Amino acid sequence: MTTMLHQLQRKYNAILPHLDERARRIWGATEAREIGRNGVTLVATATGMSRTTIYAGQRDLEQQERTQASPGGRGPVTNEQASDEPASDVSEEPRRIRKPGGGRKTVAHHHPDFLSALEGLVEPLTRGDPESPLRWTCKSTRTLADELKRQNIPVGRQTVDTSLHHLGYSLQGNRKTREGQQHPDRNEQFEQINRRAAEALASKSPLISVDTKKKELIGNYKNNGQDWHPKDGAPRVNSHDFPGPDVPRAFPFGVYDIGCNKALVNVGTDHDTSAFAVASIRAWWETIGSAAYPGASYIQIMADSGGSNGYRRRAWKWELQLLADQTGLPIRVCHFPPGTSKWNKIEHRLFSYISRNWRGRPLDSYETIVNLIAATTTRTGLTVRCELDLRSYPLGQKVSNKDWATLALHPDEFHGEWNYEIRPRNK
Repeated sequence: MTTMLHQLQRKYNAILPHLDERARRIWGATEAREIGRNGVTLVATATGMSRTTIYAGQRDLEQQERTQASPGGRGPVTNEQASDEPASDVSEEPRRIRKPGGGRKTVAHHHPDFLSALEGLVEPLTRGDPESPLRWTCKSTRTLADELKRQNIPVGRQTVDTSLHHLGYSLQGNRKTREGQQHPDRNEQFEQINRRAAEALASKSPLISVDTKKKELIGNYKNNGQDWHPKDGAPRVNSHDFPGPDVPRAFPFGVYDIGCNKALVNVGTDHDTSAFAVASIRAWWETIGSAAYPGASYIQIMADSGGSNGYRRRAWKWELQLLADQTGLPIRVCHFPPGTSKWNKIEHRLFSYISRNWRGRPLDSYETIVNLIAATTTRTGLTVRCELDLRSYPLGQKVSNKDWATLALHPDEFHGEWNYEIRPRNK
């Protein structure tokens, strides 16, 4: 729509010097008719013409079409016909064309402070009074118009809407783009992650990206997105999502094999703990990893810095130690710096496709979640195995100092809290 507005503005500015008042409204009505739905709004926004003017142009076009279609209407006339017909004694009614500057004056003409007052309401902290009554309210065009009327500037909501577009404003949502304060070694850690990933792929050792997807409510609740349905056949879901503690939840923990483009998603039903996270990695190794990497010398894990697999969690490292003892393989871990989880491969190579596959469908049972995740594929050959984990993972499990002292933990020289290796204790 923005592209169309710019095109209309360029066309209007190019032809404007050659148009009188009547020709302007005829041009605006013609463009609105060509656009179709919302044509009047788009032309009014792009040109500054009032909707009333465009509607008047549409009436002119309709009257001209009716005249040409009537039995007494002349219709299109060729040059030969025009030369043979006598000139009519009846003179055409002169067209009424408004002189430049004529017509009803704009709100800005009567109230020169209109635009500045409007901007002061839209952005009270930077352009107006920080004590503005609209600082903490929804700034709809109707609300803005009502507030301007209280300031003795009589204006309608449509004029407010057109004026905001001409001032360069548009309706926008907030975006997750700011990462907060960056760690000074952020780039160096990314380089470390790339080196470790390249080493794992070159040595034919498993390179996995792990994380927990957003927990999901089980029941007839709204699920974002749209899906194809017959007319008026979309599923009806609860109007409010206020689940109590008795409403079941699903905790999908994903293990994505970067080298093989395969994944395992373990759907938990209890809590998202470090024990659950490592149990998911163990399930991946037993079902996919051990067969795919029979000669692996270690397992390389890429993980976020927080959550159940956070670098500060002692339980996470303790459970990894138990897994290393079981597999007999060292486990190397690299954590992404805080605030950079969106760079984790699992986010855009697995989770995004799962969300796309179940969009618009209420997740009314664990079976639905498991089947939808398992059916997720991509054109690049992604395959997903999904399992339902009904085991209990209680919160508050502590690692004693005595147990912690037995860990075969070997931190790297560069940010050992982010980069470390846990070796089997039985070797």
